[in-house]
Amino acid sequence: MPLDLRADPIALTAALVDIPSESRHERRIADEIETALREQTTGYEVIRNGDAVLARTDFGRPSRVLLAGHIDTVPAADNVPSRADGSILYGCGTSDMKSGDAVFLHLAATVAEPVHDITLVMYDCEEIESSANGLGRIERELPDWLRADVAILGEPSGGFIEAGCQGTIRVVLRATGTRAHSARSWLGDNAIHKLGEALSRLSVYEARSVDIDGCVYREGLSAVRIDGGIAGNVIPDAASLTVNFRFAPDRSVDDAVAHVGEVFAGLDVDVELTDSAAGALPGLAAPAAAALVAAAGGQVRAKYGWTDVARFAALGIPAVNYGPGDPNLAHRVDEHVDTAQITATTETLRKYLVA
Repeated sequence: MPLDLRADPIALTAALVDIPSESRHERRIADEIETALREQTTGYEVIRNGDAVLARTDFGRPSRVLLAGHIDTVPAADNVPSRADGSILYGCGTSDMKSGDAVFLHLAATVAEPVHDITLVMYDCEEIESSANGLGRIERELPDWLRADVAILGEPSGGFIEAGCQGTIRVVLRATGTRAHSARSWLGDNAIHKLGEALSRLSVYEARSVDIDGCVYREGLSAVRIDGGIAGNVIPDAASLTVNFRFAPDRSVDDAVAHVGEVFAGLDVDVELTDSAAGALPGLAAPAAAALVAAAGGQVRAKYGWTDVARFAALGIPAVNYGPGDPNLAHRVDEHVDTAQITATTETLRKYLVA
């Protein structure tokens, strides 16, 4: 049965969940979304890019709102098709983020006279490595399609506007020593022991909190992996400690790297940056973003973690996460969404788009 974009977005969520769309296998769901947008919307230009589907109006409105959602999911865990239990809808992607996709698609088909021009971006491969992300491909190949005054990502946010996002870096601290028999440990130089001071500094580290546009971002510096050791009777000559720093968006990646360097200054270790992604400032003072906050009744909080809002921030576009669902339920076997949140999010965004 074809997707019915004008149906209740709860039913549309279930229909989307019932189409398996693990990352790199989004062809079928992209086909169905593309067909539905072409047949059931008025005033939208619709194009296809790989397994991403884009649609936009050109009514000459004074501002443009971009609604973006990824259509892929993590691998299903015997949780497709969807299953309803009262007001709870279960299934892979119900929270992350086919309920958000359903809201956006429904609004595209049912809001006839928006006060903003609308761009809709349904993209692929968000749940895997960044290099495959469909939004990144669109940025490279169709940059004009990402121009907007504000971007809304339908990531699960529990009905709150989650503004901006944290940045993240990972560094590896590498210690070297001299291998020896553990019965004659004084002849060796234990590389694992050299990481002890780094762990001590982490255990007493006081994370910074910073208020930006009324959103409080709390930072965190944590050991996430430790490697070393050869055998039960050998003093190790190499060991490493991986550290993840989640930082507030008022820091750049360079600032974050410098801060981590200060924390571990003076230690007998080499520090290597292995991964980084900049955060995103909330940008809630921008008029289009402020209007969204007003429509949502001022329910705003900081986004903990990294999302694609950072891509828009890098383009100078204020961006928020706003969608039904609990982010803590994403990727779980019992992933589910409270359908009341689907209804509430739909009505809030409808009010924003027409008021």
